[in-house]
Amino acid sequence: MLQVQGLAKRYGEVAVFRDVSLEVAPGEFVAIVGESGVGKSTLLNCMAGLDTWDAGRIVVAGTDLATLDDEGRALLRRGQLGFVFQAFHVLPHLDVAQNVGLPLLLLKRPDAARVEAMLHAVGLDGLGARLPQELSGGQLQRVAIARALVHGPRLLLADEPTGNLDPATAARVLEVLRTQARESRAALVLVTHSAAAAAQADRVLHLRSDGIA
Repeated sequence: MLQVQGLAKRYGEVAVFRDVSLEVAPGEFVAIVGESGVGKSTLLNCMAGLDTWDAGRIVVAGTDLATLDDEGRALLRRGQLGFVFQAFHVLPHLDVAQNVGLPLLLLKRPDAARVEAMLHAVGLDGLGARLPQELSGGQLQRVAIARALVHGPRLLLADEPTGNLDPATAARVLEVLRTQARESRAALVLVTHSAAAAAQADRVLHLRSDGIA
C-alpha cells in the first residue's frame, strides 16, 4: 500500500534524513519513532505529498507521487488518504457529524448512515449534533479518527495523535485507531515519541538522519 525508496530531505545544506526505505502492507500498523528534530513529521508529510523531498520515491496505492502535480496529489489525498493530527484540526463551526462527513462531502458522496456508523465505531453515539467545544480532548481525537476513516482511505497517517492526551485516554484513542484501521484494511503509519503508543504497532521503525531501521 505504501512504498518509500531511498528518500532524502534537506533544508538548504542540512540533511534532515536520507536513504529512508520502507513498505507498509494493507491492514498493517507501523510506528516510526526517533529523537526530536530527526524529521518524523516531515517524513509523514512527504508520504502524504504535502512536502517535497530531494531524492527517492514514494508510491501510494500504486501511484508514484512524483508523477502528480499539486492538484493530482490533492485528489489522491482526498480519495486514498486519511490524516490524524495531534492538534485534532476539527472545524469549530461545524458539529461533530458535519466534521466527520466532510471528506464524503468533498468527494460528492454524502452519506449520513456512513457517518453514523463511524461515530458508533469510535464510541461517539448520540454526539453528532454537538459542537467541538462541547467535547473532551479524547472525544475530539476520536472525531478526527472517524473523519480520517469515513471515506475508506487505503493509507492512514497519524502524527502524534495521542500527544495531547492523558495516558488512559491516549490508550483508548490508540485502540480505536488501531482497530478501525485494521477492520478497514487501511495501512496505518504512526509517528510518535510515545513508547506505549509504538508498542501497539505490528512493527516499530527507528528514524535516524542516515536512514531508518
